[in-house]
Amino acid sequence: MAEEAKQQGKGNLAGTLFKVVLGLVFLGLGGFLVYRWSGDLKVVIKGCLGPFLLLVGIITLAIAKE
Repeated sequence: MAEEAKQQGKGNLAGTLFKVVLGLVFLGLGGFLVYRWSGDLKVVIKGCLGPFLLLVGIITLAIAKE
């Protein structure tokens, strides 16, 4: 029984390590793409700002109405 717990701990450690490495890879790729496409990203953010503020206003009014 104790040996099974050790085996599960090793598998859990390997899984956790894999997730950490995969997360770091995704962070690196995301940072690279933000840097590479910064001009396009600015256009997307500017385009989304108006609808976002409209939704925030609608939600604020709905909360204030209650």
